[in-house]
Amino acid sequence: MDQNIEYGRKVLRLESEVIAAQEPLLDERFGEAVEMVLACKGQVITTGMGKSGLIARKISATLASTGTRSIYLHPAEAVHGDLGRVHKDDLLLALSRSGDTDELRRLIPAAKRIGVPIIAVTAEPESVLARHADCLLAVARVPEACPLRLAPTTSTTVQLAVGDALAMAVSKRRNFTREDYAAVHPGGALGRALIKVKDIMKAKEDWPAVVAGGSVRQGLMDNGGVGRRPGALAVTDEQGKLLGLLTDGDVRRGTLVHADFLDRDLQTVMTQSPQSVRADQLAAEAWKTMRGHNFDELPVVDADGRYLGLLDIQDLLEAGLTGAP
Repeated sequence: MDQNIEYGRKVLRLESEVIAAQEPLLDERFGEAVEMVLACKGQVITTGMGKSGLIARKISATLASTGTRSIYLHPAEAVHGDLGRVHKDDLLLALSRSGDTDELRRLIPAAKRIGVPIIAVTAEPESVLARHADCLLAVARVPEACPLRLAPTTSTTVQLAVGDALAMAVSKRRNFTREDYAAVHPGGALGRALIKVKDIMKAKEDWPAVVAGGSVRQGLMDNGGVGRRPGALAVTDEQGKLLGLLTDGDVRRGTLVHADFLDRDLQTVMTQSPQSVRADQLAAEAWKTMRGHNFDELPVVDADGRYLGLLDIQDLLEAGLTGAP
């Protein structure tokens, strides 16, 4: 076997072994840490120096994306003014393998003066960080995967794993849902997949229907004229229940065939009982319907069939739900 591959696999084995070794160390203190995060009225402020700082940033991002307000605070910048970001209602989650870095030695007393509770993630239970923490999440003392046993590798892996465990346990307790996740990931695939029709449709206040009984010409005039986007006219009864739909394609074809088309009764030329979509349906479902039937517009109705607005294919494209048609 190629020695590069062999050594790479060895590193992966070491990384997986340290995570497995960490599992028995999660005891009642982990449960206490979860309760501290849930009780926090402010933000969870993560901090750490060097590679631990990079892991702290990632844990903060994971917390923020799963229902817990969080920011990262650089410990060196904190003692040069950024401590002003910290409030007594916050919670400090500090990561350090040794627990004795100079920057944390200066930050911890300042945080204690503010009255911020501290959760420590460290491999040294007798360190300054561990001694001043309100809750200690001990991580195993592990050999680094680096050939020199110096570069943080396995030690940061176990920090990250513990941080993920904490964030996920808190998220589970919060009953954080897919919809909640989508709300803070609007640019992601899941966020787009969970957009509802009501989030992007044109409401009836902006695109009103016309009441059956008039001519095609009158209906178009009431709705703004031929060529207005989107190119469809919803027709309802007096109670607002959807009866039909007239598209700009219907108008173009009709006027080519019938000289009196614009003066005909709207109700006789519209598509009767057209396919519609509910406002609380997923927009992705509406997209499938539109592409499956080659529709450019769909009327939106409530549970009783009353017109609520119109969904145009351009609304879906602008929301990033689809590729080009």
